[in-house]
Amino acid sequence: MFGARGRRRVPASIRTQVPTAEAPNGTVPNGTVPNGVDENLPPGLRLAAAWSWRLLALTAAIAVFIFIVIQLRLIVIPVLVAVLVSALLVPLVGFLVRHRWPRGLAVAAALLGTLAVVAGLITLAVTQIAVGTVGLNDRVAASYQSLKAVLLASPLQLTEPELNAFLQQVWKAVQADSQVFVSGALTVGSSLGHLLTGLLLALFSLLFILIDGRGIWAWVVRIFPQRARAAVDGAGTVGWAALGNFAKVQILVASIDAVGIGVGAALLGVPLAIPIGVLVFLGSFIPIIGAVAAGAVAVVIALIFNGWVVALLMLGVVLLVQQVEGHVLQPLIMGTAVKVHPLGVVLAVAAGSLLAGIAGALFAVPVAAVLNVMITYINSGVWRDVPPTTVPVARSPLWQTVPQRPGFRRTGYRIEKSATHD
Repeated sequence: MFGARGRRRVPASIRTQVPTAEAPNGTVPNGTVPNGVDENLPPGLRLAAAWSWRLLALTAAIAVFIFIVIQLRLIVIPVLVAVLVSALLVPLVGFLVRHRWPRGLAVAAALLGTLAVVAGLITLAVTQIAVGTVGLNDRVAASYQSLKAVLLASPLQLTEPELNAFLQQVWKAVQADSQVFVSGALTVGSSLGHLLTGLLLALFSLLFILIDGRGIWAWVVRIFPQRARAAVDGAGTVGWAALGNFAKVQILVASIDAVGIGVGAALLGVPLAIPIGVLVFLGSFIPIIGAVAAGAVAVVIALIFNGWVVALLMLGVVLLVQQVEGHVLQPLIMGTAVKVHPLGVVLAVAAGSLLAGIAGALFAVPVAAVLNVMITYINSGVWRDVPPTTVPVARSPLWQTVPQRPGFRRTGYRIEKSATHD
């Protein structure tokens, strides 16, 4: 009952019942351990166990969320497309409204203008393809025979059976690697009806975001508890700004890639230069994978129509444009707009393509960028200083990308307290 110095020793059964705060290493401040924890376990093992069950719970929650998204992909993908497009059109609508356009007319002009641009690009590409593919089978056969003759006469000393076996292996590898993207395309719509339904859902979602984005965001904020609304509203603001910056910068990068490769194909006399440019523009929205695939298509077209010499020159043009994008455009432009490390971009695209094919690769980087800035904002704790009266409906990130709360100023993606605010 008493220690060596006469102080009374509290039994372990009573000591563990005292409600004290748990320390990070699994013990309580006075050196004991909480109820239900074996005292004989090392502190490191208790710490590992505490982290393990939390990580397992977090992983299970993420897995359930991903499962639900995959099951509802026919709804989620069109809505994500609408959100991504609205990040471009909401500032345009705001610009027209500030120049005394009626809001309804501004929304209609932005929506119809976007549809006209997309339809024009598709029509131009389809028309050029229809004109340029006349006699395609004969040209493919002639190009194949020419390439085979060059390889057989090369110092490699290949025989025709070996060359045929090699080409068959290459074709099987291409088919195997393309299964991920084919399955991803099928997830968007396994039939024409699914595709049309998704298109209509995306258009309706885009229309309602442009018309009543403020009400939609206010409803989302009201779902959360009162104490969390400041954090949700601020995180949504910086996330929306990041998404808008990504969309604008991605269009700029895609346009530069399309012009560079398309002009290079036209100068080399490669047919279908305009469809190649359109394909590169669309493919550039999928980082890394899309640009490489579009460049490979340009090289194949040059090989079929112009021979292997022009194909090698076309490959040089594609590599030059990709190097400019990778070493100049991505670090200087995209790196400033999207605060995601290049390794994170690669891993996000790989994970997205494995989970959802083309759709996953398309949305991987914007989702990663938005989550990055939102988590950074919440961890910064700036939202704790935001007065509750500034949180509700009036300042929605769907309509205002730069917060105008009194006493705060914007620095990049962070919102800092102004030094002049009292």
